[in-house]
Amino acid sequence: MSKPASEAFSRDVPLVVLAAGRATRFGGVKPLASVGINGEAILDVLASDALAAGFRRFVLVIGDETGPALRYHVARTWPAEVRVDLALQGNPRGTVDAVLAAAHLLDEDAPFGVVNADDLPGEGGLALLAGCLRGAGQENAAVCYRLGDSLLGDAPVTRGLCQVDAEGMLVAVDERRHVGRLADGRIVADDGREPKELDPAQLVSMNVWGFRPEVIGLLRSALAAADGGAEVLLPEVVDGLLAQRRAGTVGTAGTGGTAGTTGTMAVRVLPSPDRCIGVTHPVDVALVQAELSRQVGRGDRPAQLWTALTATSP
Repeated sequence: MSKPASEAFSRDVPLVVLAAGRATRFGGVKPLASVGINGEAILDVLASDALAAGFRRFVLVIGDETGPALRYHVARTWPAEVRVDLALQGNPRGTVDAVLAAAHLLDEDAPFGVVNADDLPGEGGLALLAGCLRGAGQENAAVCYRLGDSLLGDAPVTRGLCQVDAEGMLVAVDERRHVGRLADGRIVADDGREPKELDPAQLVSMNVWGFRPEVIGLLRSALAAADGGAEVLLPEVVDGLLAQRRAGTVGTAGTGGTAGTTGTMAVRVLPSPDRCIGVTHPVDVALVQAELSRQVGRGDRPAQLWTALTATSP
């Protein structure tokens, strides 16, 4: 039996959706790319999946250039029951700056999730994240995917390979560039590094994070320490904090959620059962459309969006 909407809302943490990218190479507003079987935008599918996974509030981070289109789209097409706040990232400096742009809309003592607006982590992966953040533990979290389940088509992408210890904790994130699938099915990284051929079962980060509130201080310190104007990216900052933890060194801001690790970070890896698909290149739009159609045809996802709203109606 579903709980009343008021109770469900009070127990859920916000999902910060990073949608401030300029997408100049893409040639349009990527989160509004039409991928659903009824023409829905990728942002719509993401939000509907997140609702079904247990999230009930969104903080949408928008930029100056594409923000007006996103604001209009959400106001015009999203159901009134969806709780959404808008945060402006006025001078984008990467994903760390984007999360900090939303900080004033987050509770100081509550955890929150983070996702990209042009990716679809899947209801299963998002449910893992929501469940972890609602729990009593104090660990941060990273929903990770098999490398082979994160690729669409042949166009190269960047993927963060995750090193995980025996306890399921994230040890390091290794960013590999120009990752793509060859005609024979092998996956390679054409970035001049070894190994060139990558294991399709290797877990990768897709920027699906769950953070405890203390992380905001760590992110502020990382942004302040960066060269003025330089992009500061979440995977790189997380990897740096993990390196501090491995070395036993201490930073200057907050805690990473584990006693005695001031200035470092502890991150629980949550392997997802889903694919994580998204739009990086213009050719990806048709590929995402086809994959979502297959999922609907198999019964893996509903044909209509926002169906989870009825489950939380009074």
